[in-house]
Amino acid sequence: MIYRSPYPDVDIPDVPLQDFLFEHAARFADKAALIDGPSGRELTYGQLMSAVRRTAAGLAARGFAKGDVFAIYSPNVPEYAIAFFGVAAAGGISTTANPLYTAAELQRQLIDSEATFMVTVPQFLDKATEAIAGTSVREIFVFGKADGATPFDELATADGPTPEIAFNPREDLVALPYSSGTTGLPKGVMLTHHNLVSNLCQTHSVEQLSDQEVLIGILPFYHIYGMVVIMSGALRAGGTIVTMPHFDLEQFLDLLQTHAVTMAYLVPPIVLALAKHPLVDNYDISALKNILSGAAPLPEPVAKACIDRHGLMLRQGYGLTETSPVTHANGRDREIKHDSVGVALPNTEYRLVDLSTGVDADTGGLGEVWIRGPQVMKGYLNNPEATHDMLDGDGWLHTGDIGRADSGGYLFVVDRVKELIKYKGLQVAPAELEGVIQAHPAVADVAVIPVPDVEAGEIPKAFVVRKANAEVTAEAIMAYVADRVAPHKKVREVEFIDAIPKVPSGKILRRELRDRERAARERADS
Repeated sequence: MIYRSPYPDVDIPDVPLQDFLFEHAARFADKAALIDGPSGRELTYGQLMSAVRRTAAGLAARGFAKGDVFAIYSPNVPEYAIAFFGVAAAGGISTTANPLYTAAELQRQLIDSEATFMVTVPQFLDKATEAIAGTSVREIFVFGKADGATPFDELATADGPTPEIAFNPREDLVALPYSSGTTGLPKGVMLTHHNLVSNLCQTHSVEQLSDQEVLIGILPFYHIYGMVVIMSGALRAGGTIVTMPHFDLEQFLDLLQTHAVTMAYLVPPIVLALAKHPLVDNYDISALKNILSGAAPLPEPVAKACIDRHGLMLRQGYGLTETSPVTHANGRDREIKHDSVGVALPNTEYRLVDLSTGVDADTGGLGEVWIRGPQVMKGYLNNPEATHDMLDGDGWLHTGDIGRADSGGYLFVVDRVKELIKYKGLQVAPAELEGVIQAHPAVADVAVIPVPDVEAGEIPKAFVVRKANAEVTAEAIMAYVADRVAPHKKVREVEFIDAIPKVPSGKILRRELRDRERAARERADS
């Protein structure tokens, strides 16, 4: 059966993202839109809107045209919003990159996206400069100042007019984040203006953010969750965002207290810290009334421990990069089920399809979650095969997640078909790690799977087959990988085995390895 939202459909205007976002912003011209947490530096709505317009003019003066791609390689700072929405106003597309990427990882994204400009921060300039070799990037900007890069604020000094762009919101891309989809290496997710405007309209029905809200911007803006739900959603509502460039529990708690943060969009490891860490008792975070956790499963005992400790509302939501991102959430205005990701958003349908029969599962039965709605991506960049595998001809996006639904339409995500590892809510592709490990001279074969971890949710574990007569330790393998990937992709466990289980075609039988790992852990616990 098709499950529909209990919320009525919402009207979605056919307008560019930046026009929708700043529709009411003039009312808040003197109010802080973004506050840099470490320094306290404020950017008002009036300053933000002016900087966005002038940045668009500066880009146009440099020949940046509709459909061009601009890479943002930066942690969360207030200027991130200027760059993202300035690019949108210029008719361009922002491809957002994890600031912890190595130069090689960044280079791969720059080549695939065909980015022509990039902005970063001074501390990442060396990696950025290395990464642009062999790419289309012709100028690097930097937030602040650094030798070898153009100060980003020079864009806003251009004398030219803001470009007049003829937008087609349903076709024109505005964001190109990278996701591994159901499997494999990261792919560019083509998100249109209409996709993001749709999801902002949909999530507002559930979230009902007000202009009195103060949010903590800890989830990275390069990630679709931080980009849309926090950065875009709060600015549309007229709220204030306190940005953090990276997570530090003590600083996080201090900012919650100092700025009287009322609303936090978090991931399970941070909820776990709020629930159990003794440091929390040193701070007054009583202004925090509402938390929504996403990006990875939140264990119900952790949710209830956080609620009991702080007396706040805590809910789960669900989505994917490919759905802009939110498809489900527990709303503020209805029953909250802490073991569920909630009900479908307005204008959203979902099905649970039995993989063995191809028919819809009965209520309470397990099936792959399929999603249909205006927030579903246009497709993967330059990858029609992957698009076809993920998105069918009837508009259903096959998530690769296994779930069940109850009679009230609440979705419970219980497992994954796809092979992605979710480390603290961030995606790690096993195939990418396997490629790195295969290059080690002592390795004959390798398979990487997720294993459960209390703090991170999941961590990568590598099963390694040594070459004959080769000597290599688990620590050496982990160090080898750590030197070549971003920190969240590090292999955290290694086990040496005689052979990797595979089907005749050569595909790794990860399920067999997961079952083996689960049995070993059960024996250890008994």
